[in-house]
Amino acid sequence: MPAVTVEDFNTLARVPEPGPTAVDRPVRSVTTAPSGHEGEGFPVRRAFAGVDLSELDPFIHLDQMGEVDYAPGEPKGTAWHPHRGFETVTYLIDGTFEHQDSHGGGGVITNGDTQWMTAGGGLLHIERPPEALVTSGGLFHGLQLWVNLPKADKWLQPRYQDLRAGESVLLTTYDGGALIRVIAGELAGHTGPGATHTPMAMMHATISPGATVRLPWRRDFNALGYVLSGAGTVGAQQHPVRTGQLAVFGPGDAITIAGATHQESRHPALDVVLLGGQPIREPIAWAGPFVMNTKAEVLQAFEDYQAGRLGVIPAERMPHGHVGGKTSQD
Repeated sequence: MPAVTVEDFNTLARVPEPGPTAVDRPVRSVTTAPSGHEGEGFPVRRAFAGVDLSELDPFIHLDQMGEVDYAPGEPKGTAWHPHRGFETVTYLIDGTFEHQDSHGGGGVITNGDTQWMTAGGGLLHIERPPEALVTSGGLFHGLQLWVNLPKADKWLQPRYQDLRAGESVLLTTYDGGALIRVIAGELAGHTGPGATHTPMAMMHATISPGATVRLPWRRDFNALGYVLSGAGTVGAQQHPVRTGQLAVFGPGDAITIAGATHQESRHPALDVVLLGGQPIREPIAWAGPFVMNTKAEVLQAFEDYQAGRLGVIPAERMPHGHVGGKTSQD
């Protein structure tokens, strides 16, 4: 169940339906995310697997983490690892995750919170469940998105931006058939709290069974829709989609998504994350945790990491219970 919701969608501001001259974006592809494991072994779906990077630009990678209900002692995170050349966006729908980096930044995000981490010129980073959650177990479900940085921004100072669940802008459609959480970007004059280096939009829509959502979408952005749970259709031609599938839309002014009339009992609605961004259109050289423009820059990143130039693991763990990010600077 999404962490941020309201009892009555009709209390929210409404997004007007695009006008009759708006061009519906066609569906270019629907792909199914393969399952895998990340970090110390938590389950993920690789949402962008099999999709050409040119269709995703400016996005690089998307993992759906969970949904899993851990028994006591089972929650897992990652070991310390490096990043350079891009930003990570971690959206935690259910559960709690701690973040810490080699520049002194970090924080705790929980039910409905989002955290931007600008790796920029490079840092070491760790993500893990807090000790209390490891002891108790519990539900864990979220997303991690990688957003590319243009060449001019790849050497920015690392920084964090923590967004609490209540900061997201909540909207509904013209007929009250969906709840839309605007995390970043603008929708019909309403702007989400996320401040991004690369112009982009990120929204989480919960669409009631049988409801149709037709949203205006910036023509200069690409458009992606990833199904977190449920079933429905995408595009004016009503291509079927279900849990774990990614729809890539073509050019146009509007995107259309509809919830199936009958949903699984565990997931009473269609939950979709909508992503759009301004393509960077620069060469991409990507290996492991480094996203650069040339192979030489990637090799240099590995050398810098091995030489300790991306930072040093702090001697002490982040104080337990600290909530809220801290801007990390050299």
